[in-house]
Amino acid sequence: MVFTAFIHQKPYEHIVYKVRHHLITLVPAILGFLVLLAIPAVLYLLIVRLFPSLLLGTFSYPLLVLAGSIYCLSIILFFYTYFVSFYLDLLIVTNDRLLHIEQQGLFARTISEVDLYKIQDITSEINGIFPSVFNYGNLLIQTAGALEKFMISSVPHPEMLRQAILDLAEADRKFHNSNP
Repeated sequence: MVFTAFIHQKPYEHIVYKVRHHLITLVPAILGFLVLLAIPAVLYLLIVRLFPSLLLGTFSYPLLVLAGSIYCLSIILFFYTYFVSFYLDLLIVTNDRLLHIEQQGLFARTISEVDLYKIQDITSEINGIFPSVFNYGNLLIQTAGALEKFMISSVPHPEMLRQAILDLAEADRKFHNSNP
């Protein structure tokens, strides 16, 4: 994916990090998707055993097939929407700024941007057993800009990323102080 098309990368700017949500955070959605897709198969087996005449009717059989198809397509659409949001949520860290792209559904996106020298504080937090084991958590970034705080959730290695952004912010502050 070419990010420069919608972030309008400056000539001297280069991308240092591209960070997505930790992959383990997709696992509950996949498990839920698989359970929801198994429901029609279980219902089919129940109907075959308890009400076999429903599958022989000229009206009931097409109606059951239509209901099952609508259900499966709906589940697939909801999972696809979740996956698109998961995949397109992105934190881009360059040598000059930080961009947080947040996908909201299929057709809405919010892009927040802050210059690195405006970052005042970054807090990383890891809460819970799974985040501790798989080393993912949240970043809370406080700035001097119009958007005072923004939170990036479920990023891998939040402490390392926090320190790397703070180091880049310090280097950017030195650059802006030496070139007024």
